[in-house]
Amino acid sequence: MDTADLGLPVDVPSTALFTDRYELTMLQAALRAGTADRRSVFEVFTRRLPEGRRYGVVAGTGRVLDAVENFRFDAGVLDFLAQQRIVDEPTLAWLADYRFRGDIWGYPEGEVYFPGSPIMRVEGTFAEAVLLETVILSIFNHDSAVAAAASRMSTAAGGRPLIEMGARRTHELAAVAAARAAYVGGFATTSDLAAGFRYNIPTVGTSAHAFTLLHDSERDAFTAQVQAHGSGTTLLVDTYDVAEAVRTAVEVAGKDLGAVRIDSGDLLLLAHRVRQQLDELGAKNTRITVTSDLDEYAIASLAAAPVDAYGVGTQLVTGSGHPTCSMVYKLVARAGSDTPEAPLLPVAKKSMGAKSSVGGRKWAARRVDEHGVAEAEVVGTGAVPEELAGRQLLVELVRGGEIVAREPLDAARDRHIAARAGLPLSATQLSRGEPVLPTEYLTA
Repeated sequence: MDTADLGLPVDVPSTALFTDRYELTMLQAALRAGTADRRSVFEVFTRRLPEGRRYGVVAGTGRVLDAVENFRFDAGVLDFLAQQRIVDEPTLAWLADYRFRGDIWGYPEGEVYFPGSPIMRVEGTFAEAVLLETVILSIFNHDSAVAAAASRMSTAAGGRPLIEMGARRTHELAAVAAARAAYVGGFATTSDLAAGFRYNIPTVGTSAHAFTLLHDSERDAFTAQVQAHGSGTTLLVDTYDVAEAVRTAVEVAGKDLGAVRIDSGDLLLLAHRVRQQLDELGAKNTRITVTSDLDEYAIASLAAAPVDAYGVGTQLVTGSGHPTCSMVYKLVARAGSDTPEAPLLPVAKKSMGAKSSVGGRKWAARRVDEHGVAEAEVVGTGAVPEELAGRQLLVELVRGGEIVAREPLDAARDRHIAARAGLPLSATQLSRGEPVLPTEYLTA
């Protein structure tokens, strides 16, 4: 659920300077040349998935909508631009009245994507659309990387809940975005209170080793925690001797002890030993949570262990080795003049390397086989084939500058689960591989 649904008093500052200087220098030059008002179409896509990954996850769409809505050049921002002589006076005057008044279409948040998928399409004048490049890419490249890692970890966990706990491993604001993206990708909770406040993600957390070390004995620490939070709390049992700590935990909290957490050592071996010990002590319903620098491979290796939940930090918020999705924001079509009725002309960069792109305003659809399993990502220009009309992926997000597609965060989370389930089974493999769907282009 988004903050707008909760009525929470969270102020979002201007996002106008979350950009690169050349966006503004291009604007100034286009205003002088008389080309700034040409109708233009920009698209967000990636030419390749991170090496070995089989699908990507669209995350950050809701944050992009917030960023577009708050892209405003207030007096302080304009003063900075003037003092630094970044743009001239006519451009400052134009920026003072800036509002994005165009249209945005895109893959709904939580959907999966593949190389060439037009994840977002931004349509408006060149001037108003070009300014949004950097902030849109900043959000999508970060959030989608985290969500993809979260999705892989969620698959590896096999239905066991995952806790996002990476706030201390990244920038304080990135931590909030990462918790949101992880929730979209399948995580159940976060330790970050700012993320809980901003996005209503369930929060969890009990104690660290410092709390045990503060007290004269482990028993004193456990007693204090249980007295404060009840027997349903989670006790950290690896500060000293794990077996002794488990015994003490059950003695203090009783057989209704909620959970124990293991944060170091051989997690596979310890999980089995702790489960046996808990059962022998009569605490058969006490859950076991493991942490300690987990990633999707470590989680998969614990599939046969009696583990009830996983806590993941560093590897999650850094995209498990792939902290960006290499998404780009490219002009793919523009009008031949600034008159509203001027037809759109496809444009594309030509390159001898791997940076070429396909021109034209695109649609996307996912073709499925006779069993309803996805078999291809189809990207095209011109008319949509009749057989794909009901399988189109882009939805309207902004119309005439007004956001029309805000939704609760749980909707994106549920959508991802459904989208992932519609892919071939090989999509869930953690081994390196090619994208699970080929991208086919149909050009008019």
